[in-house]
Amino acid sequence: MESLSSKWIATIASIWIQCSSGASYTFGIYSSTLKSSQNYDQSTLDTVSVFKDIGANVGVLSGLLYSFVTLNHHTRLRFLRGPWVVHVVGALLCFVGYFLMWASVVGLIPPATGAVDVLVYVYGGSSADGFLGLSGAVLIQAYETICKGNPSAYLLILALLPTFVSLVLMCLVNINGTNSADDKKHLNAFSVVALTLAAYIMIIIILENIFTFPFCAHISTFVILLLLLAYPVKIAITAQRENTDILAQTFSPERSPFVDYPWEWDNDIPKVFHRTRFFRVSSAAW
Repeated sequence: MESLSSKWIATIASIWIQCSSGASYTFGIYSSTLKSSQNYDQSTLDTVSVFKDIGANVGVLSGLLYSFVTLNHHTRLRFLRGPWVVHVVGALLCFVGYFLMWASVVGLIPPATGAVDVLVYVYGGSSADGFLGLSGAVLIQAYETICKGNPSAYLLILALLPTFVSLVLMCLVNINGTNSADDKKHLNAFSVVALTLAAYIMIIIILENIFTFPFCAHISTFVILLLLLAYPVKIAITAQRENTDILAQTFSPERSPFVDYPWEWDNDIPKVFHRTRFFRVSSAAW
């Protein structure tokens, strides 16, 4: 259980949450369906689209909530502390907004007002950067594979997928203030994964615009995409193993400079070397 609360597991959970939270970048997929089903004119549709930019700025509200639940130690509701509170609020807003939008598009409820769209986009812009920039492309690939040509089904996916991922992984996201010089190479490895993922998606998009992919090709490319998203697990396991080995060596009871390093004698005075430092024992004390 201790390994599940490590900073590397928290990093993976954050990456996967970000990769599912870019729904606002895919507005073009369902905009035409939204326009026709809600009887919007182009001006109204443009107004709805602008809210995804407004949400990126109003997203400071999630930062204020995060500060309150992580820095305010005097609150009586002590159980309402930690990043998970922010994830719960965001997941609920995402689900309610996109679910009502889907229900309105398929005719389960009367045409929705703009308030639903505001609700969605205020949440949509409140996530952090990083893998979030790739999440739109990842969700588009999911649309091309699972429900191409069915934007209403895609809206239902947007209501369920980010909510499910956030609620499942939110307990793994924690605040970890530890840092070491060895972390940089692992963080660089995460960056390499992001660049590889971006290059792969770019190549797939170019090929899809040149050739007509059969369904099996979409499945294959999407499986490879999922494998790339899973690769950070290997990085986290390697980093966690290295950290464990370092701690084990540091706090080993058998480790001692008098045992690990040889004696050297200088005029009958013993001298113990410890890397570049040494300790001299006075002849009187010896």
